[in-house]
Amino acid sequence: MRTGITAILLAAGNSRRFGAANKLLAAIDGQPLIRRVAEEITLRAEVRVVVVTGYDRHSIERALSDLPLHFAHNVHWQTGMGSSIAVGIGALPPKIEGVMIVPGDMPFLTASLIKTLIDAFDKNCRTSIIFSATAAGEQRNPVLWPRRFFSQLKSLEPAGGKALLARQPLEVHAVKFDDERAFHDVDTQDEMAALVTMS
Repeated sequence: MRTGITAILLAAGNSRRFGAANKLLAAIDGQPLIRRVAEEITLRAEVRVVVVTGYDRHSIERALSDLPLHFAHNVHWQTGMGSSIAVGIGALPPKIEGVMIVPGDMPFLTASLIKTLIDAFDKNCRTSIIFSATAAGEQRNPVLWPRRFFSQLKSLEPAGGKALLARQPLEVHAVKFDDERAFHDVDTQDEMAALVTMS
């Protein structure tokens, strides 16, 4: 496992726009979406993972039960992503130098992208915020945060870390990727159907 780095995998929402089913449990190539993402981070990128659960907690835990990761439950998951990030930060082991915030609905996230972000974090002495970006420089997920921002991440507004990121123009480093497929996420059934054809 990568020393000093942990990924917080966000799996607490109720995927309201997706319909009655939980999008994180929807199958892509015969595998639940959340498991596909978790395996890429923990097995292939070899990064320690804390999965933050909320809605449908037990189903998420079952889908990931045999993977080498840790769970933290957000009892206030309805309040938004910010509270889930705070729960994840609170579950980190000591001496963690950086935390990567990863939404659970990114089916094409790759170990290569994760490793590239960590390499950039290392080159910047593990003190800068590292974020994924399109070829045009537009910010995308995941984002890798250094330890000195952990206290601020524990008190985010419901929407998450985007506003905090915007307030740190001199503290950030963008890593651009030409292949933007990895940035696709899933919100609706139609988006899932389109992504399945890409897999």
